[in-house]
Amino acid sequence: MTDLSTLYRSYIACLNQRDWSRLGEFVHEDVIHNGDSLGVAGYRRMLERDVAEIPDVVFHVEMLVSEVPYVASRLIFDCRPAGTFLGLQVNGRRVRFAEHATYAFRAGRIGEVWSLIDKAAIEAQLAR
Repeated sequence: MTDLSTLYRSYIACLNQRDWSRLGEFVHEDVIHNGDSLGVAGYRRMLERDVAEIPDVVFHVEMLVSEVPYVASRLIFDCRPAGTFLGLQVNGRRVRFAEHATYAFRAGRIGEVWSLIDKAAIEAQLAR
């Protein structure tokens, strides 16, 4: 059995490669994101929307903590959202921000995700 840290890093590689056809290897068919039941198809649509809004998005794992059945990570983004992102008019400006995400694994795949994006960091950069 693969440990959760290795499995999670493979999931991040899948996202960075935009290999949506493999998403079901990492995400449970009944996945829940921030309380919303999305299923794999809905989760994929969410990720595809994110990539459409931020074409140059790359998921960088800055910190990773794993204790079965959970993984917690701090992801860093340094990117240029094309237009509106999180209700903010970024319009191609370069921004750097973090996402704090906690994942609960079920049957070897991500079953639930709790995610917080540091919107205040983006607002502060846009105010400069």
